[in-house]
Amino acid sequence: MRILIIEDERKVAAFLQQGLEEEGWIVHLAFNGAEGLQKILSDEHDVVILDIMLPKLDGLSVLKQMREKMIKTPVLLLTARDTIPDKVKGLYQGADDYMTKPFAFEELLARLHVLTRQRGEGSIVGILQVADLKLDPVGHKVLKEGREIELTAMEFRLLELLLRNSGKVVSRLDIEELVWDKNYDHDTNIVDVYINYLRKKVDKPFNSHLIKTIRGFGYKIDK
Repeated sequence: MRILIIEDERKVAAFLQQGLEEEGWIVHLAFNGAEGLQKILSDEHDVVILDIMLPKLDGLSVLKQMREKMIKTPVLLLTARDTIPDKVKGLYQGADDYMTKPFAFEELLARLHVLTRQRGEGSIVGILQVADLKLDPVGHKVLKEGREIELTAMEFRLLELLLRNSGKVVSRLDIEELVWDKNYDHDTNIVDVYINYLRKKVDKPFNSHLIKTIRGFGYKIDK
């Protein structure tokens, strides 16, 4: 699942990023409201964690503008403000949930799963499927021919990216930036290594060839 964290406290953002990536989430970061709004408008996410007190554009303004543009991505407000009027204002502006700092990561993770589950079928967090290969982003499960396939967090993220773009070629550079991060060392062959890992788990045991190499361009998953 893809999550956008808009948080100007870099230690908090780094803590959330590390914890969520260990859970298999694809994490994008923004450190001010203007940057966060731009990422909301330019890309799809399964959920947004949004601080209220942000530089350049405050969180409630970000929330107001995304709802005015009919962007229905679930938003969890994360802030130091804990008064009832602050909570009510955030919820009336279109927030889906509200947590105050400090917080327990386990509770935040549970709330995120509830928010993504509530979106229901037809949302970008629904079951992803190509042929008899199914990936459940919320339940964090991969099935093929009814058998569960055990994947590492990074393998899961890579397969999810390919499935979200099924039938389309995803470049090696896009994979590096979306599955790892934009500052990753592009001189390594990490993408090829993990594609090979996936093939050994998803294709080889089932005598299938869903994961395809498009030489000179990248990879895609298709029937």
